[in-house]
Amino acid sequence: MYTKKDIIAQLEQMGVPRDKPVLVHSSLRAVGEVEGRADGLIDALKAHICAEGGLLCIPTHTWANMGKEGEITLDMLGETCIGTLPNIAAGRDDACRSDHPTHSMAVFGEGAEEFVLGEDRMTTPAHPDGCYGKIYARGGYILLVGVGHNRNTYLHGVEEMLDVPNRLGELREVSIRYRDGSISHRFSRGHHAEGIGDVSARFPNYEEAFRYHGCIRDGFVGSAKTQLCSAVGMKRVLETVYKRSGGIELLMEYTPIPREYYEGELCDE
Repeated sequence: MYTKKDIIAQLEQMGVPRDKPVLVHSSLRAVGEVEGRADGLIDALKAHICAEGGLLCIPTHTWANMGKEGEITLDMLGETCIGTLPNIAAGRDDACRSDHPTHSMAVFGEGAEEFVLGEDRMTTPAHPDGCYGKIYARGGYILLVGVGHNRNTYLHGVEEMLDVPNRLGELREVSIRYRDGSISHRFSRGHHAEGIGDVSARFPNYEEAFRYHGCIRDGFVGSAKTQLCSAVGMKRVLETVYKRSGGIELLMEYTPIPREYYEGELCDE
């Protein structure tokens, strides 16, 4: 069994920052048995990441909860669609959960309330003005704990920053029901790529390019192989590949991405 002290030691060894926002995608099964179970893991992550002003961000997506009428229910604690740790994080009293219609986050740490402010007005899953854009703007990181880049939602955010075409569906009206029973009506666009299928499944194609440019640091959280990924670095790599390839959609088919698209100097931010 891994203790809180064990997990914190692993985070320190990996160099996980304490003063930046860190978005955590995870597989509890890969982590193994942790003292305090999911809450214990969150406590350890929070103790390290938030120690010097950093923010622990755990996605609590609800896109799968959209019914035929387009209603998203955010009032029910634990109602996420992406796993155990998000479900636990969403219901914790020390979490500040954003009101994004489909791609909310539970954020821990000082300044969490300001960080999630305005998320209910975002019309896309990972809007540049929302939490994903703030992770980039603040020089944050993505921690992939026992999962790969096919779970790296931040890369959708980068595609939105770069205005990559054929990534978003049509605007759709949704209703957000809050814990106090009130309802607000918003418009939102989901992920949709005509003729491509699941874009996320092809994000691992970029890993070799990320590693070439030193965007990834490897380590462990519990028994889970873990990647600490620079938000700024990954954005620069994707932007370079996108520009050098001329933005061709066929780029998504390559495994791995041709080296001429990312070798050498990266494009300026």
